[in-house]
Amino acid sequence: MIEANRIAAVLLAAGRSERFGSDKLLARVRGEPVALMAAKTLVAIGPGRLIAVCRAGSEVAAILSDFGFEIIVNAEPARGLSSSLALAIERADLSGADAALVTLGDMPFVGPEHIKSLLAAFDPAKASIVASGRDGTAMPPALFARSHFEALRNIEGDRGARALLAGALLVAGDSLELADIDRPEDLR
Repeated sequence: MIEANRIAAVLLAAGRSERFGSDKLLARVRGEPVALMAAKTLVAIGPGRLIAVCRAGSEVAAILSDFGFEIIVNAEPARGLSSSLALAIERADLSGADAALVTLGDMPFVGPEHIKSLLAAFDPAKASIVASGRDGTAMPPALFARSHFEALRNIEGDRGARALLAGALLVAGDSLELADIDRPEDLR
């Protein structure tokens, strides 16, 4: 187990929302922007550091900044998810965090209890990567020990940390909780 105050909580929010048609992170669910719902979950667990990676000029950055997130601007979001991940992990490393919890801004239904389950399962000696599991598939949110920071900074493309997640300890979550928003119909 790792205490929340020893982690950097990362919210990746620099995607281009191409399939959605507009900025999906500003779409409302239960009266709140998608990104804000995801952010509130991270704030609730009390991490040592809150980091968000956003696109230049994004309205989401202002929303997240108001909730205590340090904003990093990804000037090249077209390079893919990995470019945002590298920026966030660099900042987590500089902060001295023992681990980084990587979450996605378009996953508004993940609750604090699921995140706490990831923290409880974490053990750098036995399970240095703990990921959410849906139907046996590893996915974010995922917790990475500091020993994986260099590998995370060197990932390229739009596949994120999939290769690293292949060996993760999985904490099961239901399909609704781990749903991400890609299209307007996903909000229903």
